[in-house]
Amino acid sequence: MRKVRGFTMIELLVTLAIIAMLVTLAAPRYFGSIERTKEDVLREDLYILRNAIDHYYADRNVYPAELKDLVKEKYLRSLPVDPYTQSANSWKVVAATDASLGVVADVKSGAPAVARDGSKVADW
Repeated sequence: MRKVRGFTMIELLVTLAIIAMLVTLAAPRYFGSIERTKEDVLREDLYILRNAIDHYYADRNVYPAELKDLVKEKYLRSLPVDPYTQSANSWKVVAATDASLGVVADVKSGAPAVARDGSKVADW
């Protein structure tokens, strides 16, 4: 009698069914964690940018003329990348109320995305 090696069709189907079940359980958590991570990174980037703007103002008594001034004057190594737009050039500048104080008083995300809590990330 000859010994046959390999898997039967039933064994392969059971294995594929188990893998498919594990993927259907893991996929929603994976994509949810990606959205949560984007929100956390955006919050941290906004904190870093706002902190650099505040330090710039505290040193010079005027806000920077543009965000790139924070990099030129070494308050930041580089402008952070917005995790939603994947660009460092999509930040929206909020101008100072008094034009004599400078231009960049605050910064917001330029992304049209909606956060998990229902708020717009551009309003943060």
